[in-house]
Amino acid sequence: MNTAAAHKPFRVIDTGIRPCREQIAFDQALIECHKAGTIPDTVRFLQFPPSVLVGRHQAISQELNLDACREAGVGIGRRITGGGALYLDEGQFGWELVFRRSTLAIDNLGDLAREICEAAAAGLSKLGIDARYRPRNDIEVDGRKISGTGGFFDGSTIFYQGTTLVDMDASRMAALLNIPAAKLAKRGETSGVQRVVTLRELFGGTPPAIAEVKQALLEGFAERLGITPEHGDITADEEQTSRRLFDEDIGTDAFVYEIDDPAGRADVLTGSHTGRGGTITAHLRLEGPNQDRIREIVITGDFFVTPPKTVMNLEAALRGALLADVTEVIDTFFAEAQVGLLTAAPADFATAIGNATAPETAQSPETSPQGAPATTG
Repeated sequence: MNTAAAHKPFRVIDTGIRPCREQIAFDQALIECHKAGTIPDTVRFLQFPPSVLVGRHQAISQELNLDACREAGVGIGRRITGGGALYLDEGQFGWELVFRRSTLAIDNLGDLAREICEAAAAGLSKLGIDARYRPRNDIEVDGRKISGTGGFFDGSTIFYQGTTLVDMDASRMAALLNIPAAKLAKRGETSGVQRVVTLRELFGGTPPAIAEVKQALLEGFAERLGITPEHGDITADEEQTSRRLFDEDIGTDAFVYEIDDPAGRADVLTGSHTGRGGTITAHLRLEGPNQDRIREIVITGDFFVTPPKTVMNLEAALRGALLADVTEVIDTFFAEAQVGLLTAAPADFATAIGNATAPETAQSPETSPQGAPATTG
């Protein structure tokens, strides 16, 4: 990225610690206000009280130990971005960029992820660590994740977010997230904690102050993205829009538990496909004399697509399709839709459906492989 680019001001705001569903509602408020032209390009920092979040397309009962979450009294929410389940508390913080496509002139989501992650890694490295971008959307130190990221395009607005691990309650994370043993064994790990690293660990028990980490990130964004961060105020429009979205949608149990247990019915076929960018799981009910037509389909997983409604539109396109035509329907859908794929390809969706319906690979709800949660977004 050319750091000698023209002046590109970004307002910087910090919403502090708010309940998880309120923070997510504010995410969507940023997007709506930016699209309406009432706020400028913005960097936002945020923190959470103890909370568990699932990605936009994840089946919540499969990703979280809900009984343990409720007993612990942690917040339970669903993000508007894809990716895996995560546990957050005051030991981590989030950062977000909301801006016009024209600001950075990048129209490919993969290229955008690389540019932003490299900028964030450059910022974190100013603290004295060797942070590096790991395709497709992680930031690591010595092969261990310190930040997970994700985002999407919504018209002419881009929303991109990440987390930074300053400290982490590893035992609580392990108790609240369902991290399948198969995924850990594949990585040669005994716990998901081995896959991540915190600033506390890297700095021998005394991490930099969070304010210092935020400033380092802003410097990385400024230098690598060619932007000019300028501290500003949260607007009344943002707060009002956030409250409306919380009350009507994002703060409701209907939204959070919208995708709960698609494999729970006896007549549901479930199959998964895991690629480089995550797991896609297809849950299908069939119809017709030969049971060769899709009656209903729900697609879940820890993948990223943009915009998030893409998956719901794909499900609608597949309803009524013959199994023999699935690949053609999916290819046509993605060829015609104005969408971006960060961690999945059209063929990955077709493979998951094929795994659900092939007699030799179709799984019962009890034994079907599920997408594993990530420890950061």
